[in-house]
Amino acid sequence: MYHAHRTLTKEGTMGKPTLVPASSFCWNASCPAYGQVDLGTIRKFGRTPAGIQRYQCRICHRTFVETIGTVFYGRRRSQETIIECLALLAERNSLAAIHRVKGVKEETVMAWLRTAAAHVERIEALLLANYKLTRAQLDAMWVYVGNKGEKGAMPKPMSAAPSGAA
Repeated sequence: MYHAHRTLTKEGTMGKPTLVPASSFCWNASCPAYGQVDLGTIRKFGRTPAGIQRYQCRICHRTFVETIGTVFYGRRRSQETIIECLALLAERNSLAAIHRVKGVKEETVMAWLRTAAAHVERIEALLLANYKLTRAQLDAMWVYVGNKGEKGAMPKPMSAAPSGAA
């Protein structure tokens, strides 16, 4: 997993944001090495029962997993399932269809969608790399994200006669 991170330049000013792996810095805000990239203070520290790589800071001894700061962090479903559901949304499948096909509740997919909206760059990179979506499909997904959850977001034109009237 990669995370947007601002690095310090030699002059001490903030540089351009770059994507760095979760394992390249400590996530503990009270640690002296917090946010400092590639100090060599992070070591592998086994795996979770779900098989996700765990890391430990050698300075503060706090542990964290590789999915920290991502849409996958703390989720019960696999990364593959989450990405597949988001890809199905990008292909304009309904939430009900995703529920039928993948067995994931509509509310759960909506929560993933809201979280994914906050992680646009990382999600786009995964979708482009793993599912060969086009830019148009990704754009359609983000339009969908912007309008989802509000039944009246894009009102349909009403007919002149109310329902049941001829």
